[in-house]
Amino acid sequence: MGTRKPEDIRSIALISHGGAGKTSLNEAILYNAELISRMGKIEDKNTVSDFDQEEQKRGISISTSLSTVPYKDKTMYLLDTPGFADFVGEQRSAMRVADGAIVLINATAGVEVQTQAVWNFTETFETPAIFFVNKVDREHADFYSAVKDIQENISDKAVPLYIPIGKEQNFKGIVNVRTGQAYMYKGDGSKEFIKTEAPAEMAEEIAAAHKDLVERVVEADDDLLMRYLEGEDISPDEIRDVLRKAVCSRAIYPIIPGSATANIGVVQLMNMLVYYMPSPKDMLNRAALKGEELVNIPPDENEAFLGFVFKVMIDPYVGKLSFVKVFSGRLKSDQLIHNITQDESERVGSFRQMMGKENNEIKEIILGDIIAIPKLESTTAGDTLGIKGSHLQFRKIQFPKPVYSVAVMPKSRADEDKLGNAISRMLKEDRTISFDKNPETGDDVLSGMGDMNIDIVLAKIKERYKVELETRTPKVPYRETIRKKATGQGKHKKQSGGRGQYGDVWFELSPLEKNAGIEFIDRVVGGVVPKNYIPAAEKGLREAAQKGYLAGFPATDFACAIYDGSYHEVDSSEMAFKIAASLAFKKCMETAMPILIEPIMNVEVTVPEECLGDVMGDFNSRRGRIMGIDGEGKLQVVKAQCPLSELFRYAIILRSMTSGRGTFFMEHSHYEEVPADVSKKIIEQVASEREEEGKEE
Repeated sequence: MGTRKPEDIRSIALISHGGAGKTSLNEAILYNAELISRMGKIEDKNTVSDFDQEEQKRGISISTSLSTVPYKDKTMYLLDTPGFADFVGEQRSAMRVADGAIVLINATAGVEVQTQAVWNFTETFETPAIFFVNKVDREHADFYSAVKDIQENISDKAVPLYIPIGKEQNFKGIVNVRTGQAYMYKGDGSKEFIKTEAPAEMAEEIAAAHKDLVERVVEADDDLLMRYLEGEDISPDEIRDVLRKAVCSRAIYPIIPGSATANIGVVQLMNMLVYYMPSPKDMLNRAALKGEELVNIPPDENEAFLGFVFKVMIDPYVGKLSFVKVFSGRLKSDQLIHNITQDESERVGSFRQMMGKENNEIKEIILGDIIAIPKLESTTAGDTLGIKGSHLQFRKIQFPKPVYSVAVMPKSRADEDKLGNAISRMLKEDRTISFDKNPETGDDVLSGMGDMNIDIVLAKIKERYKVELETRTPKVPYRETIRKKATGQGKHKKQSGGRGQYGDVWFELSPLEKNAGIEFIDRVVGGVVPKNYIPAAEKGLREAAQKGYLAGFPATDFACAIYDGSYHEVDSSEMAFKIAASLAFKKCMETAMPILIEPIMNVEVTVPEECLGDVMGDFNSRRGRIMGIDGEGKLQVVKAQCPLSELFRYAIILRSMTSGRGTFFMEHSHYEEVPADVSKKIIEQVASEREEEGKEE
């Protein structure tokens, strides 16, 4: 392979709204780099990056695929990310390690909801970007409308570096605005194009685009700006040199039109990646933690090795693969590597440069490389790898909270026995999912970023680990509380020969503020209830409260004072006082005006403006409250509060309402009273379920 240098590495994430053509563009790049003999098609299930069985079945990308592309003495690492919001974790982790991004825009649709979401990642990670306006050869495609959309709704720093020759089915080539050079294609997907003069009828269009480009470029260089203002012409080479600095510093985002499937404009895009995108050496220092101290890690191949694990994948043949970006130093294979996060050392047998599911072994990795390491058993996504003795750690990837949940039940005892291992492996591979037992409802709850995310996780568990799971909507963790003060006696007296049972307590229940829990107060005076029985009374109260009064939901947010009672020298016991406390709790609840309370969620929904009315109306039908509306370009962000019980299928409903153009996230806010009519239905439903369970027994 020869001596590799970090200056010759480019790591690029392909990001966009779903369906904009990332996977097709990845295919075209591999084809032009002569890594594949023909371009695969998604519908033919033969693309390099969509190799997973579920991807081929559904016709979409569901995980980030890495392709290593040698091109013009450079090494490009392409990260083909999913476009759908259900897989936001894959998008975020890829952007964490990319030094540049290609943002694909569908020329027939312009900026879409998820375009804005993935663009936000470039802002978060300060990533230089190029816009590839794809599908310019499609019916209703409009390059200049897409450019306007980008400039108005994403960044006014975006400017065309190339413009199209022809439109829709007559799109046959592109013109380099910087040089005036035209590139004409056959449009049959081949690599062949002809360098030629631009069509004469485009002279004014090219001149206007050139003027716009020059004005943007000179703003990035004071000397060039002065010369331009003094009337000097700026040469194409000068534009190129300053443009590279401007792209790397995110002062300009070049735009190029093309068609990935027709392979038009792709070679020019590849050349832009080589020349305008930064190498690892051009990047800013990376922040890392040394204990509590934040330190800067310079991009230096001569410093100690430091790498970041951004993804873990389970390969059916190789096993576990840990995907690593090298942020400092270099490392040879067949030596110990230290997982600083886990404080464990493991031997590295080999490094793999990936191309989809295929790989090529290399002996050394250097600054900027993105590779996979097999069989690092203690390693998970977000871990920092280095050398023994290093205490530097990169911050872990911050993933959004899940928004869609199902309760899962193994179909058989055999499935139950294998479930733990299957879930454990899936949690390592997909960091946006969670699996928890809800202590209030008893449900085993699998949560993720949407129904598609969960469906795919369940399919993988079945396919890989032969575990079949049944699902249902999770139970809502309702609670009970009281609205007024109440007193009541609980007296347990039993005599049936021999030693009897006797316990007697008086309780006073008082409402407390939200989230206060249960406060137990001992107000007994004169020893009417001996001190040694007070803990038993408290335990009986808490156990009774856990079972509730109205519908079996835990009672909370009240104070219980024990203030009177009596005992028997012989017959009293801890058990008797526990039972008495339970009776006293129930007696108090009869007059304490008990109510059901339910979890309320903060919800934030991002939708196109034309969907705003439907979303607001839908929230009203779900007992939701609109808290505010903010505009983000042509998108609207609705902030609302809504009961959890109304949101279990919201991911599906929102997709239907917005034709897949809406996204949302939610988090718990507080508990509040369930309306009387809804409460009545819940109580009746619980009673009916108990009756059915009794019949089955």
